[in-house]
Amino acid sequence: MARFTERRIRRRTPVVPPETLPGSLHPLLRRIYAQRGIADAAELDLALGGLAAPDGMVDLERAAEVVADAILAEAPTVVVGDYDADGATGTALLVRGLHACARAAGRRANVGYLIPDRFAEGYGLSPAVVRRLAPQRPGLLVTVDNGVSSVEGVAAAHAAGMRVVVTDHHLPGRRLPAAEAVVDPNRADDGFPSKHLSGVGVAFYLLLAVRARLAAAGAFTGERPNPAAWLDLVALGTVADLVPLDYNNRILVEQGLRRIRAGAATPGIAALLELAGRDPRNVTAGDLSFAVAPRLNAAGRLDNMAVGVQCLLADDPAEAAARARELDDLNRRRREVEAQMTEEALAAVEDGSEEAGLGLCVAASGWHEGVAGILASRLKERYQRPVVAFAPAEGGGWKGSARSVPGLHIRDLLARMETLRPGLMRRFGGHAMAAGLTLDEARLPEFRALFAETLDEALGGRSPQTELVSDGPLAVAERTLDAASALRDGGPWGTGFPEPLFDGVFHVAGATALRGGHLRLKLHGGEGDPAATHRAIAFGAAARGWDLLEGAVHVAYRMEINRYAGRTELQLRVEHMERAGAATLKTASS
Repeated sequence: MARFTERRIRRRTPVVPPETLPGSLHPLLRRIYAQRGIADAAELDLALGGLAAPDGMVDLERAAEVVADAILAEAPTVVVGDYDADGATGTALLVRGLHACARAAGRRANVGYLIPDRFAEGYGLSPAVVRRLAPQRPGLLVTVDNGVSSVEGVAAAHAAGMRVVVTDHHLPGRRLPAAEAVVDPNRADDGFPSKHLSGVGVAFYLLLAVRARLAAAGAFTGERPNPAAWLDLVALGTVADLVPLDYNNRILVEQGLRRIRAGAATPGIAALLELAGRDPRNVTAGDLSFAVAPRLNAAGRLDNMAVGVQCLLADDPAEAAARARELDDLNRRRREVEAQMTEEALAAVEDGSEEAGLGLCVAASGWHEGVAGILASRLKERYQRPVVAFAPAEGGGWKGSARSVPGLHIRDLLARMETLRPGLMRRFGGHAMAAGLTLDEARLPEFRALFAETLDEALGGRSPQTELVSDGPLAVAERTLDAASALRDGGPWGTGFPEPLFDGVFHVAGATALRGGHLRLKLHGGEGDPAATHRAIAFGAAARGWDLLEGAVHVAYRMEINRYAGRTELQLRVEHMERAGAATLKTASS
């Protein structure tokens, strides 16, 4: 049976004194900001004027020149995107923006797009994608959220007479492609201050530069386009890709959310929010991340992301709604496939057959490669261990998705494996917390053994102790609708700027099982008032054994506003629960 890694709750302490922040802020919000290192009120100003200037972004001006020249020459241009939400939003952003620039310059908008088939053509600008585009004879290809590793694809494009501008945010390999321009803030020679831009974020900066280039050339005969009109796309792609919300990204996300709340969302995003039952007037980054992004991503996982891009490009609300319904149907199918794969994986893990030392390595011939990443995430969340999940690849062999835990850089681990056993993997790539790879079918046992060996080496033979990082306890007077509202509006929250999490000891006074293994709770007590009662919801409680807990429990929770049947009330969303006294509690600074 697979071992669960021990979890502990670590309480943050203020990195800076809360008193340095404006007294006009809600007291709880001052405490939260101080615990995240906000030392200056200027860091709370999320106006567009605070965006980092593009100075130092290598190749940006050259990229803008190439794209602007193509617009003025009406040269056939194809935006080549990725098949996830970041790639889809970036593709829609550039298509919308370049069309608008062409129209404002009195030119015919000759810009199309292509999302590679993840099953037949793989990721990025590959030679197969170039062959598919060749009959259209495009003069320029512009990549979004891919391309920095497409050395062969760019060479194939040049051989076919196509120019290439790469925009990406992934870590480059040892060699950059020989494109006309390679815009990537993670290039070793790049001086742009924010290294955490998503793919759509890089595309936004390119669009700004293209507009500036055309304006400087006096090309606009009509009102110049305003890229800020599509910041809802930038916000969605940024939170969906889980990039850290540094100051620059928080501005991009907040400005996009403001557009949505003001009723100025693109019709596709508005339709997806409606299907998800989210009120655009109160939308948060969490709504984009957990309600909209999965529906968009489902297209890339099960079918082709083209339908997602079509939804984001639709200007007619009826067409956008129809495309959103297609995405919703795909998401339902994805959940069914995921549930079946998870059930099979859990059975294999529990009998010990899929253990790989300190990690897990699961595979099955009937699994769907587009859902392997979600499966790896689910297992990682359940066992708090590094996971690689394999499914049969379209062209034969295995396609794997890896997910890591804090303290382990999964792409570096795969690179170490490649050094130890050159050629074991056909290809690999990724980030600190997620990576992808492909294997020949017969080499899975060899991979599993080397994964276990390399993981043991990287972790020093001990599983990393995972933590829930709490903002500490709340007095009963702080657990209010007013405080929950202040926290909701104090974001955007996300990766690198986490949504506030609190902990305390409560008494389970009542529990009601809900469909899907969720639990509705009535909690008594908490800091300062043993008689206080709170409604709470614990998602996935049955799978975590929380439905068996009673009496005094240590709870990690978030405060949220629950609107139901015309009522508005405070609700605690349980993130972790165990018997009181069982938690390993540590207080430390962030």
